Amino acid sequence: MKERIVNQNMNNKQMEEKGMKGLFKNVKRKVVPAMSGAIMAVSLMSTQCFAASGTSAVTQPLDNLKTLVIAVIGAVGVIILAKNVMEFAQAYQQQDSSTMNSALKGIVAGVMMTGISTVLTFLGF
Repeated sequence: MKERIVNQNMNNKQMEEKGMKGLFKNVKRKVVPAMSGAIMAVSLMSTQCFAASGTSAVTQPLDNLKTLVIAVIGAVGVIILAKNVMEFAQAYQQQDSSTMNSALKGIVAGVMMTGISTVLTFLGF
């Protein structure tokens, strides 16, 4: 009976010692090689790419997309500007100050959208 109690006490002490220290030892044994392998795999799988003749082949589609988006924004701006000018004229005729205020805000937004291409050209885009 004494031997069984002594064995249980020793097992409990071993388990307590093994708790956090054992956990860190196991993590260290498993994580370090896994991370080392992952880093090695990433560094060995990279390849170099050389452009044959300049970068225009890569950047030309992006420039076309940029031009298209700016043109669409400008066209929508013209439509918004025309709509809000008509709303402002109607509100002025009816002496409706809240609608005039809303139309003026729309006119400003339309002018900004219409002039975006000029601003971006000026900034170098």
